[in-house]
Amino acid sequence: MQDVYALTRSLIDIESITPNEAAVGEFLANHLEKLTSRYNGTVEKLHVEENRFNIFASFGNPVVTLSTHLDTVPPFIPSKEDDENIWGRGACDVKGIIATMVKAAELLLASGENRFGLLFVVGEERNSAGAYAAARTPRGSKFLINGEPTENKLAVGSKGAYRFELIAKGRMAHSAYPELGDSAINKLLDALAQVRALSLPTDALLGPSTLNIGTITGGRAPNVISDAAKAELFIRLIDDGASIRELLQRTITSVELREVLCIPAVHLGTLPGFETMVAAYTTDIPAFGGAWGKPYLMGPGTIHVAHTEHEHVPKRQLVEAVGIYQSMVKQLLS
Repeated sequence: MQDVYALTRSLIDIESITPNEAAVGEFLANHLEKLTSRYNGTVEKLHVEENRFNIFASFGNPVVTLSTHLDTVPPFIPSKEDDENIWGRGACDVKGIIATMVKAAELLLASGENRFGLLFVVGEERNSAGAYAAARTPRGSKFLINGEPTENKLAVGSKGAYRFELIAKGRMAHSAYPELGDSAINKLLDALAQVRALSLPTDALLGPSTLNIGTITGGRAPNVISDAAKAELFIRLIDDGASIRELLQRTITSVELREVLCIPAVHLGTLPGFETMVAAYTTDIPAFGGAWGKPYLMGPGTIHVAHTEHEHVPKRQLVEAVGIYQSMVKQLLS
């Protein structure tokens, strides 16, 4: 499996921080063209927006599609490896997954199996732009195997995402005379306390909704009563978001509530013989909207090191994933 390790490192070493996926897309398209020419397949660059495209390689009439994303979060971290792991930005999220899907495809084709495709999309780490674009141009696939780090377990569900902003407005004044102003920061802090005190919904399968206050900005100077302040928040959903939206709108009245993103939680397909888990994060699957078939979620690596300076993927799991993807494709084709 040295070629899987080498391909993983080659992909990691091409910086592809959202929305800068073009270089890794070109590299992958060239790599797949060698495979499609050998096995009578096709490779397409599917336009998303200027200088951004998805990659779709197909063999026969695809019934099953293996898919993951091309982009990573910042900062860029070049690859390295030791006896047990490959390190670098995207090692588990998701350059290693791309490599294992490509290798699984090679082995499936060499065994005489086709009727599947490979779909690699842009923008998952920001707004799923590539998946939404792909959903508008389906190719007849009945099953979608999405790749994200699940430690090679089959996810039975994944949480959704509700991203929103709290925007407070006030009136500036000299800090020696606060009664002449109206502190936007105080309003924002009160609203944040209200949000933190909310009882968020839970689900028997997916567990509790979780809240993160990601950023807080505001104010002019320490001796000025603030006239503006803003916070960005993120809730991991266990439903379609309607209950959270209604709860926030009823509770937050002193500041503006601005919805940025709402992606529903999903319950996913299972197959016999696979260990299962629940993914507390969000994937491209809701953006596909079923257009590429019934969704499954599986991949090597752990989400616990994704988006960190210590991101890595175990070599053992890369090898395992190649076999698991082959097994999943064969089961779904049968």
